[in-house]
Amino acid sequence: MMTEKQKHYSTCTLCEAMCGIEVTTENTEIVSIVGDKLNPFSKGHVCPKAMALKDLYDDPQRIRTPLEKTANGWQQVSWDYALDKVASSLFEVQQKHGVESVATYLGNPNAHNMGSILFGPYFYRALKSHNRYSATSVDQLPHHIVSRQLFGHQSQIPIPDIDHTQHFMIIGGNPLASNGSIMTVPHIKRRLKAIQSRGGKVVVIDPKKSETADMSSEHHFIKPGTDALLLLAMIHTLFDKNLVRAEELLGFAPDLLSVEKYVADYSAKRVAPLTGIDETQIIELVASFCAAGPAVCYGRMGASVQAFGTLTQYLIMLFNMLTGNLDRQGGMMFTQPAADLLPHSGRGSIANFHTRVRNLPAFAGEFPVSALAEEILTEGAGQVKAMVIGAGNPILTTPNGPQLDKAFEKLDFVVAVDFYITETSRHANIILPPVTALERDHYDIVFHNFAVRNSAKFSPAIFPVSDTSKTDWQIYLGLAERLDRLNGLPSNKYEMLWDKEPKGVVDDLLKSGRYHYEGQPLSIDLLLKKPHGIDLGPLQPDLPEAIYHNDKKIHLSFDYFMADLSRLENHFFNPEHLANTSNLLDDNHLQLIGRRHLKTNNSWLHNSHRMVKGTKNGLSRCTAQIHPVDAAKYKIENQQLIIVTSRVGEVTLPAEITDKIMPGVISIPHGWGHNKKGSQWKTAEQHPGVSVNDLTDEMVLDELSGNAVLNGVPVSISDA
Repeated sequence: MMTEKQKHYSTCTLCEAMCGIEVTTENTEIVSIVGDKLNPFSKGHVCPKAMALKDLYDDPQRIRTPLEKTANGWQQVSWDYALDKVASSLFEVQQKHGVESVATYLGNPNAHNMGSILFGPYFYRALKSHNRYSATSVDQLPHHIVSRQLFGHQSQIPIPDIDHTQHFMIIGGNPLASNGSIMTVPHIKRRLKAIQSRGGKVVVIDPKKSETADMSSEHHFIKPGTDALLLLAMIHTLFDKNLVRAEELLGFAPDLLSVEKYVADYSAKRVAPLTGIDETQIIELVASFCAAGPAVCYGRMGASVQAFGTLTQYLIMLFNMLTGNLDRQGGMMFTQPAADLLPHSGRGSIANFHTRVRNLPAFAGEFPVSALAEEILTEGAGQVKAMVIGAGNPILTTPNGPQLDKAFEKLDFVVAVDFYITETSRHANIILPPVTALERDHYDIVFHNFAVRNSAKFSPAIFPVSDTSKTDWQIYLGLAERLDRLNGLPSNKYEMLWDKEPKGVVDDLLKSGRYHYEGQPLSIDLLLKKPHGIDLGPLQPDLPEAIYHNDKKIHLSFDYFMADLSRLENHFFNPEHLANTSNLLDDNHLQLIGRRHLKTNNSWLHNSHRMVKGTKNGLSRCTAQIHPVDAAKYKIENQQLIIVTSRVGEVTLPAEITDKIMPGVISIPHGWGHNKKGSQWKTAEQHPGVSVNDLTDEMVLDELSGNAVLNGVPVSISDA
């Protein structure tokens, strides 16, 4: 019997770009995935990752039914058994050791999943534990803290108005590889070229000449970890050269000009030797930015995951404000999402709780993940005895992975919500596998909030959830119900949620939002009639409405952020400190930084053959990039195996000699290391690479936020 092929209009969820996709199916098979040319936001653009959605759906190694670890290996079990077992095991651990003995870790796929975002919190609340961790503290935590303090909400993060800017300065970001990142922007290459074609400039400041730097108007190498110094000098230059243009913002931030006294000691001349960018270049960077008209300075991953990452992101925001480029078309602008969760979500508490061992503060109810291993390994009241892992692989993606690997072996119980047996989920007692992205409804709750243009798109599930499968939200609600019953609490509140489903919550947000379309409020029903999505226009100035502080003022929080200048001064300029620390490196060390590739997305696409295939000049993608000067110094040949050693560990991998890396710097990509006994994703294991987080140090943090320091790690190299 012949069946007709069907076309579905969905959204790629594998990065932040929200690209519309056209998925052709035949029965339960995916025939093809291409860009949706009628999607008003992405206009047909997709990157190579889109086809990986098919690979995830088809993957024979993907887990489709719950698994329990037994003496005879992994055994399939029913959903009812698995959910009952998980709830009762977590309950028993808490009864024996206290509510804080169960911890959770959430990976970044949760941000791309409306069910996890909207219904996962019911489960976390049912656990009652404050021991919560996530990928946030190895990534964008500084952005959240800056926005919480300045604008009153952790997720009110202004983003570059890339379509209208004349000067785009990128510090520690590579949007051609990441497709944006806290800047939801499909077809980033076209948009960057458009800036140049209208007479503008793209300027990249990075220790590596990345794919983005290759197409930029100019690129400047900077020594890892010195971005805060550069920005202090740039702000100093604004005042010194009378380039401050903040008149329109002074009504919202009346103390803004007080910044001058904090930067008085940080002239371009003073910081230049430490940054690697000379004095005249620093001054010209500022002058060119200020002469451009609308301009925006954007800092991303490389600017965040360093010892002064939070101060760096704060200074970036001040630089935009002082040049008049906050809430200005072509500058740094607030978004106006159609389904706005921010008014209904936590604004971001700071230091309400602290970790047991190192007394590290929580932000928005989460502890720094660098503290997780010690919280498991250190005995005493509150010791973590059980873990819930939600779509994460922290053994590969957080500092000192080998230590965390050993810690997981000590746990009494582990449950993983995942559809692979990964380096982390191999420790689980029970694995609860959710469906893949194309098998669940989707609306980008998070990334519409960071989009460079306002739009709305609802993507219904392409394949219905079978009786033997569950979505993430069904898993989390099922566990929450069971835990409440075990704790003697009524569970009838969940009846409404089962009926409403996450799409019902999105529908409420759309109907109560700011937009109407063709004379009626937005709704799920309306978006179903517009399967390609709806364009809602460019970003608009939004002050003071964008501010969540009650007084509708921007709180510059000098006492909080500028207090870190004493640590910075000691770190970079105190002779006694410099004589006794390896943070500023001697000639026997290189500074480690990470990097990304367009076809890989952290650790979780490496089981897709089409994402890991292909080499360049005979090298795998997981190499240690070093400059020819350093290769000659250490007598290293191209493709030669080298040993890279840090305080916490060592890895062996091939060298890649390239002048695209700054002398004194070494770059190893993030997300590899598929060589752990017990994991079960064969394609990834055929391309194992090494984990850069076998080298990063869990004891070195950005003290202002608790964010991990993944860049600027001192390492030595030797011949393998």
